[in-house]
Amino acid sequence: MTAVPRKLRYAMVGGGPGAFIGAVHRMAAALDGEMDLIGGAFSSSAERSAEQGRLLHLDPDRVHGSWQELLAAEAARSEDDRIDFVSIVTPNALHFPIAKAAMEAGFDVVCDKPMTTTVEEAEELCRLASATGRVFVLTHNYTGYPMVKQARAMVAAGDLGAVRKVVVEYPQGWLATLLEATGQKQASWRSDPAMAGISSALGDIGTHCENLVHYVTGLEMDEMIADLGTVVEGRAMEDDASILIRYAGGARGILYASQISVGEENNLALRVYGERAALVWRQEHPNRLHLISNDGPEQILKRGNGYLSAAAAHASRIPPGHPEGFIEAFANIYRAASAAIRSRVIDDAPTAQDGARGVHFIHTAVRSSAARAWVDASYTPPD
Repeated sequence: MTAVPRKLRYAMVGGGPGAFIGAVHRMAAALDGEMDLIGGAFSSSAERSAEQGRLLHLDPDRVHGSWQELLAAEAARSEDDRIDFVSIVTPNALHFPIAKAAMEAGFDVVCDKPMTTTVEEAEELCRLASATGRVFVLTHNYTGYPMVKQARAMVAAGDLGAVRKVVVEYPQGWLATLLEATGQKQASWRSDPAMAGISSALGDIGTHCENLVHYVTGLEMDEMIADLGTVVEGRAMEDDASILIRYAGGARGILYASQISVGEENNLALRVYGERAALVWRQEHPNRLHLISNDGPEQILKRGNGYLSAAAAHASRIPPGHPEGFIEAFANIYRAASAAIRSRVIDDAPTAQDGARGVHFIHTAVRSSAARAWVDASYTPPD
């Protein structure tokens, strides 16, 4: 496939009326003007899908009542009219069949995390992307923040020395009560094993922790011991997780993901401690990266300045002093996906292999918690 000398065309599966993350994806995809949403299957209800299509002013002929109908209709269109990729923003259990069918139909894929609900499915998507030559990008959006990219560049350059300790946490408080019993949509599917998979807290936010550590440090897990708990009575899956990790090479880690930490919103934070210095980044204050050491005062590096790495500079969209945040970070993932679809080379975007790594992490943690023991956490996803 040659470079695409026009705006990309995409269709969305999921993200119907009332869905939070679908709207975020659409805003992010639109930010750079490189792609247009032209169709979708926004809900399992044909009526609600049509309603979302009307709200987005889409051609009714390209809005469908199921993802199967969407893919079949788009595949039947001429090459100069069909979509280039599918954006998947459904509950977790649907990611695999939609992504598999999309790639087999000749479409590239941008998919929300976690990639699948089983390791076997994740590995199948890795192999399928390789076999078909399709682009598969996973929307681990926190890797899109400029100061996360700066942290990665500083670790890779050896500014901290060898990494010794990593602490990553993602506390939320929105599920401190049995919210799913009220019928609240986002809580209901995340607490349903049939839709979310074998994990709630780890699948929803713990995978962001795992991915953030790997992206910034490059460390590979060796062993872990996990303590997963269901704190709110009546909940089907875990809502709190604490994990100790030993990384290959000797670094130690602590990972804490919780949905019942009352008062917390989206307090994702990463601390990386090296031999000589440490970095601290907080998602709720994303434009600053703290550099600390025993030898001098704390330094605060700020987004948009000329002293940052090339990757951090590229990810910064406006001048210093104007805050950037969640949508812009998400848009950096879509911009990377656009570049990959045009060039057929994925550069600095989460891949199917990152997705498989995350699914393996979830299953390993669940197994460790059940056994109440240290378990082998090493893993190499298929190419």
